[in-house]
Amino acid sequence: MKHLTDAEYKDLSRSEKIKYRLRRGLYHLKCFFDPSRVTDLEYLRMGKFKKIWYKIKRFFVSIPSKIGHFFVKVWNTIKKGVLAVKNEFVDIFTTFKEGSWQTKVSYFVMGFGNLARGQILRGVLFLLFELVFIGYMIIAGGHWLSKLTTLGTEAGQSNVYDPATDSYIAAPGDDSFKILLYGLLTVIFIIALIYTWRVNVKQNKILDKIVKSGKKIKSGKEDLHSLVDDQFHKTMLALPLTGIMVFTVIPIIFMILVAFTNYDALHDGYSNLFTWVGLDNFNELFSWSSGTGKLSAAFGEILSWTLMWAFFATFTNYFLGMFVAIMINKRGIKLKKMWRGILVLTIAIPQFVSLLYVSKMFADNGLINGFLLDMGWINDPIPFWTDPTYARITVILINIWIGIPYLMLIATGILMNIPQDLYESSRIDGASVWQQYTRITLPYMLFVTGPYLLTSFIGNINNFNVIYLLTGGGPTNPNLLTSGGSAGDTDLLVTWLFNMTTGAETNYKLAAVIGIMIFLVVAVISLVVYNLIPSTRNEEDFQ
Repeated sequence: MKHLTDAEYKDLSRSEKIKYRLRRGLYHLKCFFDPSRVTDLEYLRMGKFKKIWYKIKRFFVSIPSKIGHFFVKVWNTIKKGVLAVKNEFVDIFTTFKEGSWQTKVSYFVMGFGNLARGQILRGVLFLLFELVFIGYMIIAGGHWLSKLTTLGTEAGQSNVYDPATDSYIAAPGDDSFKILLYGLLTVIFIIALIYTWRVNVKQNKILDKIVKSGKKIKSGKEDLHSLVDDQFHKTMLALPLTGIMVFTVIPIIFMILVAFTNYDALHDGYSNLFTWVGLDNFNELFSWSSGTGKLSAAFGEILSWTLMWAFFATFTNYFLGMFVAIMINKRGIKLKKMWRGILVLTIAIPQFVSLLYVSKMFADNGLINGFLLDMGWINDPIPFWTDPTYARITVILINIWIGIPYLMLIATGILMNIPQDLYESSRIDGASVWQQYTRITLPYMLFVTGPYLLTSFIGNINNFNVIYLLTGGGPTNPNLLTSGGSAGDTDLLVTWLFNMTTGAETNYKLAAVIGIMIFLVVAVISLVVYNLIPSTRNEEDFQ
């Protein structure tokens, strides 16, 4: 930061002096928290352990500045958002003020400007969308919106007098589930209308400019032709984006809304309506009071085991699969196709079959314990599935058997594409096998498989099959018996969530809260790791 002289400081205005003092204060604060920075040359001269210690110190001293940068980014994002909204309103007002009469009418009758200027297809689509929206809101949308705040008031069936038959007939009551679902869809429909209306206004603004410039306006035939020509990317993306919205975004939003209700076995939404409860479910999960502390402890323990499982399940498969691929690809190894084929057999067999069979093998009366007892090597069966420590170690080891073939196949293709000149040059320079692995093989593997490694870690956090088919979450832990349902020592968050939503004592509200927590954990890990992996940071080094 440039330091001003006394004369330069005196020439500043009052506001500039305040800004200068603030910048100087932040600069000195940064220097106070970050005094140990060394040059690149000094870093290269450090020993291996000294470099590690330096990186650790740098990490901790950089925390305050990173927190500051985070809040600065949040503030800048808020400012940009507010400015963008302001610009949108200004543009809407200006377009109406300076636009043609066709544009002004389009503010109320969507598509009128396009129809008046000969763009029949666009105009009909805009107008049809508006008419469908108005009809839906009159017939059903208004009804669902009016009940969305209460999620219903009349439970079950009631007798309603019918003057036509002069009798009482059974009328169905409210359904909280339908009200929440259709209310959400109605809100999304309203947002879609606002967005479409804004597109309609922008198109009329563009049409006004084209008319003023004397250029020709596209016809409906030209619009259709552009969908398979210069706008073909939009045509191809329309279907997958619609699928993502319908099958991913809307269910996620619905799950988030359920987390703010009391939807469970006692409040099924029909015979007994559920209502909004605000943050009560989150308080129940995170409160350490006597009534809910057990649930908080269970969540913490299951979350810690989930992350531990994901770490070991990912990296044991990764490095052991890479090691197997290196060994098979080694020169002089015969029958390479046979070894690869044997490993691939574990992929060919469905997990539903293989994992259930393996779970029986490791049971107290299974094949493994029976063999060890017959040989006299043990006196009592090994509690593979009844002891928490044995169960957790066993599922990790069995997962290695499942995961190594995938990584072996991936690593084989990558290893074959690493330039052999690098290995020959390193051997001439006297590099050991370990140095070749750490300086050539591993960096290339991490660069190519970095995204896969991240998705594999996230997938293992939600790995339902292995845990459910091997142990069913067991052995059951009495300390994990909570209002959210029973849980075992090998239960992951996803299997715990499954237990909550099945059986007689369903607890959808807490399952939704845990689903949100899983989403947050996955999102944070994905964002942090994705910005650290070599695939996104050092791409030019491998080109």
